[in-house]
Amino acid sequence: MINGWTDSVLAGIQTLNQILTAGIAITAFSLFLYALSFNLRDRVARSFAIILLCVVVVFTAEALQDKSLTTVGIDLLLRLQWFGLVFLPAAYLHLSDALLVTAGRPSRGRRRLAVRGVYAVSAFFLLLLAFGYLLGPLVPDGKPAPHLQRTVWTEVFTVFYVGAIVWAAINFARAYSRMLTRSGRRRMLYLMAGATAPALGSYPYLLFGSGLAAAHSYLFWGVATVINLLVGALVILMAYAVAFFGVSWPDRVVKSRLVKWIMRGPVVASATLGLMTVVRRGGELLGSPYNAFVPFSVVVMVLLLEHAITFAAPLWERWLFFGGDRGELQLLQNVEERLLTQGDLRQFLEAVLAAVRDHLQAPAAFIAAIDGDVPALLVMAGNRALLDQESLPEVLSRVNGDARHEFQWGNFWVLPLHQRRRSDMDQDVLPPLLGLLGVARRPTQNVLERDQREALWLLADRAALALEDRQLQQRLFRSLADIQPQVEMIQRLRAAGRYDAGVNLLEEPLPQESDLANWVKDALTHYWGGPKLTNNPLMRLQVVREMVNENDGNAANALRSLLRKAVDQVKPQGDRRFTTEWILYNILEMKFIEGRKVRDVASRLAMSEADLYRKQRVAVEAVAKAILDMETQTQQTR
Repeated sequence: MINGWTDSVLAGIQTLNQILTAGIAITAFSLFLYALSFNLRDRVARSFAIILLCVVVVFTAEALQDKSLTTVGIDLLLRLQWFGLVFLPAAYLHLSDALLVTAGRPSRGRRRLAVRGVYAVSAFFLLLLAFGYLLGPLVPDGKPAPHLQRTVWTEVFTVFYVGAIVWAAINFARAYSRMLTRSGRRRMLYLMAGATAPALGSYPYLLFGSGLAAAHSYLFWGVATVINLLVGALVILMAYAVAFFGVSWPDRVVKSRLVKWIMRGPVVASATLGLMTVVRRGGELLGSPYNAFVPFSVVVMVLLLEHAITFAAPLWERWLFFGGDRGELQLLQNVEERLLTQGDLRQFLEAVLAAVRDHLQAPAAFIAAIDGDVPALLVMAGNRALLDQESLPEVLSRVNGDARHEFQWGNFWVLPLHQRRRSDMDQDVLPPLLGLLGVARRPTQNVLERDQREALWLLADRAALALEDRQLQQRLFRSLADIQPQVEMIQRLRAAGRYDAGVNLLEEPLPQESDLANWVKDALTHYWGGPKLTNNPLMRLQVVREMVNENDGNAANALRSLLRKAVDQVKPQGDRRFTTEWILYNILEMKFIEGRKVRDVASRLAMSEADLYRKQRVAVEAVAKAILDMETQTQQTR
């Protein structure tokens, strides 16, 4: 009885350990996809993605091991684990090097060569694994679990593994010592703490401690379960720290996006997998190999968790990530959710016109907005031919000083739509005119009845309210468009200063490639002189400032020299020809430097004008990339 109970407890611990192992594999794979999706362009994120891929291989192979597998299957999975394990030391050293570069300690070539050398050594151990030298034969009946025997090369690899991890830890400490900001030091601590989990939790210790583990099965499986819990938690902690590298989003956006990703991916998948395993094992204990509750429980668990996450997301964002800015951010969220778009405005005004036509039985109606001093038709309902007979701009001359006075205009009753009065407005001054509401009248209808007039003006007030909101939102959008470049620059500087204490706030940050391409196109358009050259944002680049002295203090000539140098970098080797490889250079030379017309350039290069514009965009982007490379080199050599 006691033996049966202890066996059941041990089986339960093993099942829990298997669920945790699968959960780690799911979490690592999900975070690997996160790194690929959001910040793969950053060196730290790329090296961390390699670590995650190694963890996925190790823990997936471990999670697939089951008593139902054959000896050949278990042997294959145990060896597949090492495909991830052999590259883990190199990935850690790679990550530590990337951290030092980000912290303002770039490699002079030696660290880069060391990282490549460690990758080469890992590839060598992979060859040993493939040819059967790295690991010995399988012990299928090994206690507490099947495991492989070690060889001399296994011990050599262990020394290499420990040495590389210690080297990476030293680099982590060096990067931490260069952190001057409180947030940078805190997240570097998170990264260092999280980095210990995959390094210590991935190694198969049964190669060396199988005898001790066999003598204390409960201790082994208990420790394994605790280690897996720590590995899962610390991998997430490590991913949290890395999520801030290479992005210029605010911290609250990074946190919110990562939490949603983890909740919708690893949490849902792991919880569903755990429930499915428990239900299936329970069915086996009851004597039913196939349990109909397995698919049912999976569907219910997925739906319940997804609904819970959807409803809870706004709450945890508000209380965990908004902080003291909760009021402002909640206002922005409300604006985003209730924003009156052009489509929303059209739908509302169409509903107003439908009510107007229904109440007056009018064959047509329209609403026009005053943009500048010209009425622009927004919505038209009914017979458009009635409106085409009239000249819409002429109707403004009929508007008098009475805000509540309709008038006849051709075949229409026209109601002026004025802005609502504000408390700070002069009551003697007519509010600004927002638009016009026109309703087609019958030829014999010269006067509106009282109830018709009241209903019509009530609907006109609804339309005026929508036009006023439209005007306010247009001003808001223009303001947002004006501040966007400055906000982006501040966010980029703030992101760069998270970990690199050497960031100079007095220098202009490197522009985005998309912005740079637009600036280059404008400068090339006025290559021989013009405001697009002399007032171009490229003038703020450090490389242009340094070229000013070479051009007798003339900034325009300095920028022109930079453009000429960048165009020359697009030029292929050899004498100029009109072949495929010379197309980009010929477009730049003929269109911008020589100033030829588009039709002449297209004819000379034997292509259509549409194809010329497509190739021209590629050529301008190539020039922009060359200028960005020169600016980067200039800032690094200062």
